[in-house]
Amino acid sequence: MSQIDKNRLFLASCTSLALTAMTFAIRARLETVFGPAGVGLTLEQIGYAFMPAFWGFTLAMIVGGPIVDYFGMKKVMWLAFILHAFGIIFTLAATDFSSLFTATILMGLGNGMVEAVCNPMVASMYPTQKTKMLNRFHLWWPAGIVIGSIIGYLIMDVAGLGWQLMVASLFIPLVVYGYLIMGQTFPLTERVEMGIGTKAALKSLLTPLYLFIAVCMLLSATTELGTTQRIESLLRETGVNALLVLAFINGLMMIGRYFAGPISKKINTTGMLWFSALFSFIGLQLLANASGMFVFIAAGVFAIGITFFWPTTLAFISENIPESGAFGLSIMGGLGNLSVSIVLPVMGRFLDNSNGMQVIQTMSTLPAILFVFYGALYFYRKKYNQT
Repeated sequence: MSQIDKNRLFLASCTSLALTAMTFAIRARLETVFGPAGVGLTLEQIGYAFMPAFWGFTLAMIVGGPIVDYFGMKKVMWLAFILHAFGIIFTLAATDFSSLFTATILMGLGNGMVEAVCNPMVASMYPTQKTKMLNRFHLWWPAGIVIGSIIGYLIMDVAGLGWQLMVASLFIPLVVYGYLIMGQTFPLTERVEMGIGTKAALKSLLTPLYLFIAVCMLLSATTELGTTQRIESLLRETGVNALLVLAFINGLMMIGRYFAGPISKKINTTGMLWFSALFSFIGLQLLANASGMFVFIAAGVFAIGITFFWPTTLAFISENIPESGAFGLSIMGGLGNLSVSIVLPVMGRFLDNSNGMQVIQTMSTLPAILFVFYGALYFYRKKYNQT
């Protein structure tokens, strides 16, 4: 068997995640293209059209987890490549609700397959540095959003060019990560390497700790992704460019995730999640009352809060329930995306009938609940000398 090139595979993982995130940012910009002032869809219809990005993501991750364990990472990574390619093509051809919905399904499935492969791959390649490297990997989520936001801003707002050129830019990271995985040997997942059977892995998903973190993931994912996916509509009355705010939020997230390793050594993964809930709540409270340039200050506090939610949740599962394997990580990520798919049309309905500030205020209740949950977990684990 050929030697595993960890650096090349890690770079491929980061590039594929950057593509996934770029689709998120570009989709946020497409809200105005297909919305009331463009194609003519209502904001609620836009919410339904964007739903497959998240439940497709969920389906791909849930199905992808056991597939990765059974067929191996390489084949599933190439499946992600194919789905991404068709997703971009179908998005370029979208003209109405149905075609946008179909394109979003394909992109969602491709995005889910990327995470189904790359989360366990990073955990397998760096078994003693999971929190550090999963956060380093996931910093390419905000990086991709920054890139996608800037591309959208430059192409559509500055140059006044068509949205199709913005979408076509996704072919660049697609070709790059396809080249990087070509001919490479991929590692086995931790569960397979540990010799843990499927029955034991499934049993681990029913433990109280896994179920507790799953509930928390539903709330944290909605806090982060629900808010940022609908940022164009949420900030429409603030007098600022929403894509620039999105880029600012994700720029701060990149920095935070890069330094996650040293932070985790000081306050551990549970402390990081508790800290995240507090700042997310404060940030949304500030954002609900912000206008003008103060929006960036409020968004900065919110960014500090959501920075560690997703990767640290996955690191927590990988560290504390490693027997769950790729399936456990996929289920966790899938649940997060499922919660967002449900909330998007609900947010759209509220946005059609009220202003964005009220919706942001309502969203702030989610991290408030998480603050209580993670605080209880922190002190429980501290009492029994767990991290």
